[in-house]
Amino acid sequence: MKVTVFNGSPRAERGNTHIMVEEFKKGAQKAGAEVENVFLVKKEINFCRGCFSCWGTSGTCAIIDDMRGLLKKFIESDIVVFATPVYVDNVTGVMKQFMDRLIPLVDPHMDRDEKGETVHRKRFLEYPKIVVISNCGFPEQSHFQVFPLLFERVARNLHSEVVAEIYRGGGELLRLDHPQLMAVISDYKELLQKAGREVVEMLGLSEETKSALENPLVPHDMYRENVNRGYDAVLSR
Repeated sequence: MKVTVFNGSPRAERGNTHIMVEEFKKGAQKAGAEVENVFLVKKEINFCRGCFSCWGTSGTCAIIDDMRGLLKKFIESDIVVFATPVYVDNVTGVMKQFMDRLIPLVDPHMDRDEKGETVHRKRFLEYPKIVVISNCGFPEQSHFQVFPLLFERVARNLHSEVVAEIYRGGGELLRLDHPQLMAVISDYKELLQKAGREVVEMLGLSEETKSALENPLVPHDMYRENVNRGYDAVLSR
């Protein structure tokens, strides 16, 4: 099985999203998958011009940049992972730009889906399954409420399905080197590895894993207090 992670964090390897992806990747690899991690910020991805050149017979975008290779990676994958931190209650700019440029993967002709809603036809026989990985600087899981609907629609447009969603409130905790957090973070990383294995082996997550992934790493009040204390220390310098 081929899994391709498209990481939309502007911080690339320095991001909290990358920490989550690396653990998920370890689990997927243990299950026998080939996993590639693509940092979108390191690629040249221009914005979609809306010229519709890609809807010609070749299905090729008129823009000459790295998206041509990324589209090939995307459609040749069994599973694609959209990995992005939350920026203003949504995906990052580079991730949205990447998503906009996926339009050559469908045919311009229109049909109705099983719900009677209009959708573009398939250009390919098979499309990869979708996994979403995201973290947020705020502690509550409610800050991801836009994502399930967004990626449900993305999957619909790409004739696919979302097989797993992994959201982590309080993402800043993942990079802290604090003795009292070591066990908590270690357990969470093991859970991410378990999720990676399950996605490859089951094309989904067990109910037990889904539930455990939603648990807070620390109490929300404690998180806010420590974040505020940290900013007070920085701003008082």
